[in-house]
Amino acid sequence: MARAELTIDLDAIAANWRALDAMTTVETAAVIKADAYGLGAARVGPTLVRAGAKTFFVALAEEGAVLREAIGPTPRIFVFSGLMTGDERVVRYCDLIPLLNSTDQVARARKVAAETDTPLTCGLQVDSGMNRLGLEQADLNRLLQDDQALNGIDLALVMSHLACADQPDHHMNRSQKTTFDEMIALPALAGLPHSLAATGGVLLGSGYHYGLTRPGIGLYGGLPFANARPVVSLKVPIIQIRNVAPGEVVGYGAAFETSKPRRIATISAGYADGLIRHLTSGFAATINGKPAPSAGRVSMDLITLDVTDVPDAAEGMMATLLGPSLGIDQLAASASTIGYEILTSLGARYDRRYTGG
Repeated sequence: MARAELTIDLDAIAANWRALDAMTTVETAAVIKADAYGLGAARVGPTLVRAGAKTFFVALAEEGAVLREAIGPTPRIFVFSGLMTGDERVVRYCDLIPLLNSTDQVARARKVAAETDTPLTCGLQVDSGMNRLGLEQADLNRLLQDDQALNGIDLALVMSHLACADQPDHHMNRSQKTTFDEMIALPALAGLPHSLAATGGVLLGSGYHYGLTRPGIGLYGGLPFANARPVVSLKVPIIQIRNVAPGEVVGYGAAFETSKPRRIATISAGYADGLIRHLTSGFAATINGKPAPSAGRVSMDLITLDVTDVPDAAEGMMATLLGPSLGIDQLAASASTIGYEILTSLGARYDRRYTGG
């Protein structure tokens, strides 16, 4: 069979959540956006509920609807993108909590509450310096000058997001914390639960934990949580092995030319499977524990490896591209990218196998 195998260790995800939870004295939520970083929210969500997670974060209301079906009615589900036009029905029906990002979204939430004559539970996302999502300090001050601004809205959380939490000494961390502290000190927000820390923020220490942390990448085995248990392994079968003479080339663009006799294996995965083209040089798979460096460009469905020093390599054997000795961040470094991109790019053609959970 030419299909590659992607194995997802649900017990490792649960263990990573428990480890991050043990670093704080506050509630630990779980970020499960982008289909649990590509690993399957319908499987990851229930695993984390059993581990003890009671609050989840997704990017889109549609993701929240899928997750709600998987984890049942009790856990809270916050939506980072807030309350967009067209989200009103799914937010109500699936009991989602939009994180309002702008005065327009606040007004939309008030309208929904008025039309249904029922308070709408929301969170408030504020911008502490990242300039991505959330109400800026001046907008927040103007909004809260109106005593009626939050009529019909039950605020469940005030949150912001750190831009440089994976760099502990970066000045932005302290700057954003100071701004966030000023914002949540406003009388209308002071008594509410507050959240600033994703995975990197958890590792910055208790001063960044507030009332709730929300780890994401650390659950799935990625940096900056260096002690995370590996979660994914990827094994790709060898389709063919050939001998290549000196001066011959391998792959598109004739980008790899041999200077001496080489033995080249072709494996059945490529950029259509999320193994991005920038992986062309610098990475090595392992076959029977021996390194097999890349040789030539990554193509849509195929990758070529130099197995000259793996004499027992044979057609049908598996080359390991991700596993305990080669994590998502190590593979990412070969492509000058980050583990997030590798993880969320893993495609739909794999034979996905779940263990544990």
